Amino acid sequence: MEDAAAHPEMPPHVPLRPLWICRVDAHPWPCGQARIDMLNGFRHRRVALYLYLGAQFVQALDDLYAMDPPPEPQALHTRFLGWVPTRTHRRRSI
Repeated sequence: MEDAAAHPEMPPHVPLRPLWICRVDAHPWPCGQARIDMLNGFRHRRVALYLYLGAQFVQALDDLYAMDPPPEPQALHTRFLGWVPTRTHRRRSI
């Protein structure tokens, strides 16, 4: 996959609301490229990424639960938050 920085004319992979699909590739948002872009954009700010995705998750809940049938809660959680790599903290020796 090529990144948007190499091709400024490429639109960002942002959600089309209220469907929460990617405006570029029509995959469920966050699509693969959006995830890569967010990991790069929030590189050393993992908490900020979780806060951003949490806010998007809440907005998506409002939009998607108005549809029939509503999505599965666990699937939405995995889609919005479950993909972010977690860090393991190593205990320092004293």
